[in-house]
Amino acid sequence: MKEYGNTKIAVVTGCLGFLGKHLTHYLLNRGWKVHGIDKISYCSDMSVLDPFSQYDFQFHHVDLNDMNYLPDADVVFNTAASTHVSNSIIDSKPFIKDNVDGLRNLLELIKNKPDGRQSHLVHVSTDEVYGDIEEGVFTESSGMNPSNPYSASKVSGDMLIKAWARTYGITYNLVRPANFYSGFIGFGQFPEKLIPLSVKNLDRGKKIQMHDMGEPVRTWLCVYDAVNALVTIFEKGEKNEVYNISGGTEKKNKEVIQLLLNAYFDREVDMNDYVDFSYSREGQDVRYGMDDSKIRELGWEPSANFESEIVDIVNFLKGNSHW
Repeated sequence: MKEYGNTKIAVVTGCLGFLGKHLTHYLLNRGWKVHGIDKISYCSDMSVLDPFSQYDFQFHHVDLNDMNYLPDADVVFNTAASTHVSNSIIDSKPFIKDNVDGLRNLLELIKNKPDGRQSHLVHVSTDEVYGDIEEGVFTESSGMNPSNPYSASKVSGDMLIKAWARTYGITYNLVRPANFYSGFIGFGQFPEKLIPLSVKNLDRGKKIQMHDMGEPVRTWLCVYDAVNALVTIFEKGEKNEVYNISGGTEKKNKEVIQLLLNAYFDREVDMNDYVDFSYSREGQDVRYGMDDSKIRELGWEPSANFESEIVDIVNFLKGNSHW
């Protein structure tokens, strides 16, 4: 393994995004050297750059599509992506640019490193590549059946990586996580995702917009557990394999909102007073479900408790959005 002295070196793409900043924080606290790469978009959290600069951290302000140099590293954690489904339905072009074209350029940079200097790629995909499933769970060998432009762009990226591995011999892991929610209080999500957007709407006296009567089912994964899983896969996983990360907390969206409302008002409230159920989403997935026994065999397991942590998250976000 290539080392910087006795220090592991990582490249984290999308280091100012939700998952990327948590991963960068995790690695720096454990003595890694980190090259953080980010194009700085509407959802980038610039506030983390100053605390990161206190560690062995170098920031590269560049779009993946425009990169012409990749720092030497043991591993590239690719968390950079356009991710919001609703935005992809409105305009798919940025999703193809970021999730397909940008990834292709990153793969070329990894491939073109001289022998012995190629980084291993840990690529963050999504559970949405499998499509939805009303009952049961998908395994890593299940087929892919995307339902919207976002998930289609992520399927395309997964296939590019497998092709570059077959043709050029790069090594990789594809990681397919469930829905993230905040772990480190203060390292929040941009308020386009369900939990922070709902709190922001309540702060503004607006009703929460609920798609499809709140019936779609999602599995929730604490971002801290996701970060731990990524590092576990790099350090203990088998190369050129896919790993699901589920976390195991499965709830209908309306169940999540009820918990959120109760936390916000510190009492049981009637959801109908605060939610607008008139919205629907094209191509809505009714339920996601994954078997993550493969990563659990590496010794990983989720540590967070969704129902207790959502109370802390809501109390932190209430009146405290910096976006």
